Amino acid sequence: MKKLIGFLAAMLPMSVMANPACPICTVAIGAALPITRRMGVPDAVVGVWVGAFLAIMGYWIIKFMDGRGWRFAGRNTLVLALSVATIGFAYVGTVTYSPCLYFGFIRIDPLLLGTLIGAALFIVTEKLYDWMKEKNGGHAHFPFEKVALPVIALAIASWVLTLC
Repeated sequence: MKKLIGFLAAMLPMSVMANPACPICTVAIGAALPITRRMGVPDAVVGVWVGAFLAIMGYWIIKFMDGRGWRFAGRNTLVLALSVATIGFAYVGTVTYSPCLYFGFIRIDPLLLGTLIGAALFIVTEKLYDWMKEKNGGHAHFPFEKVALPVIALAIASWVLTLC
């Protein structure tokens, strides 16, 4: 009987606090990346989504540190940089660094290039969303704007990198 009451209480509508990133989406991206590589998706495109994933993990760590009251100068920049830098561990034993020429002047591994672009785009779109929300009186312009901005930017970056 207690389980039934608990289940029914959980079905009642209530307000919840939104997290900076959806954990289900993050796990889905992390799990889908090896599959996409096997399907022949270019490494640069996979890297864009890996970079966004690593930036999301950095934001989660920042949120965790906020909850513990761990604040110090440069914390957010340091945490995001270290989070994105974890891509280096992929090159320690599992990925071979094989640089290619991009945009006519950048010689870098496709996965690393995509990771840097994806992380930068995700961070920039998060800052853009915060600025747009502030200019709109603290409200989003449309539902799921915080999700749509990075996904659209990452999708455009993925498309551009397939053309290279």
